[in-house]
Amino acid sequence: MNTEYPRSKVGASGIFNSIRDHIVNGYYSFNEKLPPERTLATNYGVARGTVRAALDQLQSANMVRKKFGSGTYVNYASSFNQIDIPKETSPLELIETRMAVETHIVRLVISNATTRDLGTLENALRTVQKYRQNPDRFSMADEAFHMTLAECSKNPLIIWIYQRINDIRSHEQWAEHKSGILTPRKIARYNEQHSKLVRLIARRDMDRAITQMVQHLHQAKKDILESLAESENYSNDPVKSNGVSVPNHPTGSHSRFQDA
Repeated sequence: MNTEYPRSKVGASGIFNSIRDHIVNGYYSFNEKLPPERTLATNYGVARGTVRAALDQLQSANMVRKKFGSGTYVNYASSFNQIDIPKETSPLELIETRMAVETHIVRLVISNATTRDLGTLENALRTVQKYRQNPDRFSMADEAFHMTLAECSKNPLIIWIYQRINDIRSHEQWAEHKSGILTPRKIARYNEQHSKLVRLIARRDMDRAITQMVQHLHQAKKDILESLAESENYSNDPVKSNGVSVPNHPTGSHSRFQDA
């Protein structure tokens, strides 16, 4: 990877920001030795004292650590780069996150969405309503519906966050077991909730739309808990499981689940 040393950012603070960005973006990895002060001073076109002041700031921010007689080493490591977030996220953790994010999305949509945006949302609703018997198709259309809702917020960061949520929802650990939750009856109920939500958004009825979203996600949480309980009963029932453990059953208690 090539890096740039912006000479226009003069001063220790500018160098601090530049090196910090290189660390956070992964150009310099955890425990990696930074270039010598002399090299950095040449690259940035500043005095070594300016570089030293920037490195002192980085050390105060716990981004680097200095070893006497050895140099300066990266001390920052993103824990999210070291674990598989989709695999580590539990069903209830996902719902909790969605509850926090999607209720605010509703607020932003009602405040910011145009008539054209609402038309796009209605199209996404019609698509998700087509799939009443097919969990796979419904699941993909449901992800698209909620993604469209996020896009109608007109907030780039919210959209980015919801893309990460959908990454988790489509992870294979969830996708393998969605048929245990997405029965035709539950799909119909989710679609009814989707329809009510879109109608309330179109009326710009913020309070009731937020309440509807909360109810929708609470229902998804309830369905997940019921499915987990049923799978636990199945695996512990010697008659149903033929006396053996069935952790890989479609509704296994150790599995991840995808909700509406």
